[in-house]
Amino acid sequence: MAQNKKLEFDKDEVEIADFAKALSHPARIAILKEIAKHETCICGEIVEVLPLAQSTVSQHLKELLNAGVISGSVDGTKSCYCINWKVFEKFEKTFAKFFHKAKSFEEKRNCC
Repeated sequence: MAQNKKLEFDKDEVEIADFAKALSHPARIAILKEIAKHETCICGEIVEVLPLAQSTVSQHLKELLNAGVISGSVDGTKSCYCINWKVFEKFEKTFAKFFHKAKSFEEKRNCC
């Protein structure tokens, strides 16, 4: 049986990878941009502004929900979504820390 190697990496590395995976499709970026435009939760309009089938949009929303990037509620047949700003800001800080640390090695580089 294969062993999960994720456990061999530090917490920040795993979190960055998981967040990057959640954002790894242009449709998910478009969905986040659309949700962010609204001052309130967005219900149903997401499908109307994307060139994708409703089932495809639902799959992308599910990935964003699983990553915690958005939160949602279901009221009958209507689903409403909002950006989870606490999670979003956490990853913004984690990414910034990662980029800052990687950039700090730039002066020491002696390669292509």
